[in-house]
Amino acid sequence: MLLISLFIATLFLAYANGANDNFKGVATLFGSRTTSYQTAILWATSTTFAGSLAATYLGRNIVTEFTGKGILPDAIANNPEFHLAVAIASGLTVLIAAIFGFPISTYHSLIGAMFGAGLVAHGLQVNFAILGINFILPLFLSAIIAIPLSAGTYSLIDYLKNRFHWQLNQTITNILHYISAGIFSFARGFNDTAKIASFILIIDYFSLAGAMITIAMAMGLGGLLNSQKIAETMSTKITSMNRTQAISANIITSLLLIAGTNYSVPIATTQVSVCSIFGVGLIGNKANKYIFAQIFLAWIFSLPIATIIGGITYRLLQG
Repeated sequence: MLLISLFIATLFLAYANGANDNFKGVATLFGSRTTSYQTAILWATSTTFAGSLAATYLGRNIVTEFTGKGILPDAIANNPEFHLAVAIASGLTVLIAAIFGFPISTYHSLIGAMFGAGLVAHGLQVNFAILGINFILPLFLSAIIAIPLSAGTYSLIDYLKNRFHWQLNQTITNILHYISAGIFSFARGFNDTAKIASFILIIDYFSLAGAMITIAMAMGLGGLLNSQKIAETMSTKITSMNRTQAISANIITSLLLIAGTNYSVPIATTQVSVCSIFGVGLIGNKANKYIFAQIFLAWIFSLPIATIIGGITYRLLQG
């Protein structure tokens, strides 16, 4: 029964992940009115699912054993109660944020949930240094890099258009925009499916391929049913954007994520995508600083909220 509960909780986490994350890759498509919300979410869902299928095909070659990310000894971090508490706590944190329209990081919520469960299981002997490496550094580094780069990229492209009277072909621009958004969503589906699947590696009853496909379906369903608030926040509330701004934000998001992966720089997907959109909005003073401040606070508070829920959930499971 405990393992079945863990499987259900993992699907819940996958659903919450899809609700909060699926639209991030296509936010600029909808925000620039390049396409409708329905088309954008369908494109996000299909390309994310394609990434998930790729992860399923590669199977155990890309799924690593979940060990608490160095927070706790493996003997504690690998037991089913710990996995279950982390899946429930992080899933609740991410889904609540999606319902209220706050794009937050699933990975950071996982870190918070692990700390909460870890504090209950192992006391103050948990590895607090992991916070700086996996939460604080990515949070601020992403903002410091993405905002000026996206603002500078848009300014440069706009200057060159005006200086040399460039007339960008709208069809080609739209195709490139769709491709960049699709690559972003594909990569997110590839990485997140493998990450979430690691929760249920201890369940021998389910095949890994079958579990990952089910996770991919849950992610897709979450995106289709609960992405509206995230779409509104990222596509319209942070800033209004034209197509040049939108493609500029996507270029920087994609380049930073690729660079972060290749050079092991702790760049956070959510923070980079939001900060890139905010950066292009600063040009022309269109960015809504109040909304961005709210999102930034949500990023900070996601950790203690997930920590509290993780600790309470683990204690209840132990009782």
